[in-house]
Amino acid sequence: MTYAFPPGGLPDQSVSPEGTAVFTPAYAVIPAVTQRDIVTSLLPGWTGMRMWVLARPMSGFAETFSQYAVELAPSGGSAAPEVDPEAQSVIFVAAGQITLNIDGTKHRLQAGGYAYIPPEAVWTIWNDSDAKAQFHWIRKRYTMAEGIDLPTAFVTSDQAVAPIVMPDCDGVWATTRFVEPSDLRHDMHVNIVTFQPGGRIPFAETHVMEHGLYVLQGTADYLLNKDWVPVGPSDFMWLRAFCPQACIATGDEPFRYLLYKDVNRHMPL
Repeated sequence: MTYAFPPGGLPDQSVSPEGTAVFTPAYAVIPAVTQRDIVTSLLPGWTGMRMWVLARPMSGFAETFSQYAVELAPSGGSAAPEVDPEAQSVIFVAAGQITLNIDGTKHRLQAGGYAYIPPEAVWTIWNDSDAKAQFHWIRKRYTMAEGIDLPTAFVTSDQAVAPIVMPDCDGVWATTRFVEPSDLRHDMHVNIVTFQPGGRIPFAETHVMEHGLYVLQGTADYLLNKDWVPVGPSDFMWLRAFCPQACIATGDEPFRYLLYKDVNRHMPL
């Protein structure tokens, strides 16, 4: 299994600057072609890293999460990666290998590896291999709820979690759920959604959850508000609450994306 990641580099001078990036009041599309070297960011307290910032809280748009695509050179990483003690994180490895230490327990994650890191955790992340490592990092400030304990850290992988087939879809639409939906300790879910070729969301979903969707594999026509947008590997979609969405998987391989959504909490008034 392979997982898409920003291509980096820079197109040559023969390429037309007219692109497919879209930013609207309801959604944004950040296509792979825009995820180049000249738009990377660096962070204090890290060595041998660069990252693409794909989403950040913005007033009037998606407001609950940030999403990065991080690349670590050999020996790169951080002894203090998180600066906000209220932040929780999901790490999903796209390529290479990382060593993650969470509250004194060491984990080695390879492509497909998934880690949930709760708020207040003490953690480090390093690339101890001889090749670069690439991972997706999603952050959300945790929302406390009375009588609900903090979630605990866990590490698993795409390969270790069986996808759950959605009802009435003939097996062509499935979700890999890394957290049980009824577990109210969690106020965000980061799942992998898979459509077999021709599979679809058969209605325009309209709901309160914000979304970040990073295409890991395959192609689709995706409905965003009123627009059908063709998407493929490394394209990122950013949807604010209540933006209608649907998709139809195209091509001859599964269409898979990493999906963020906020869940299980009252709406702030």
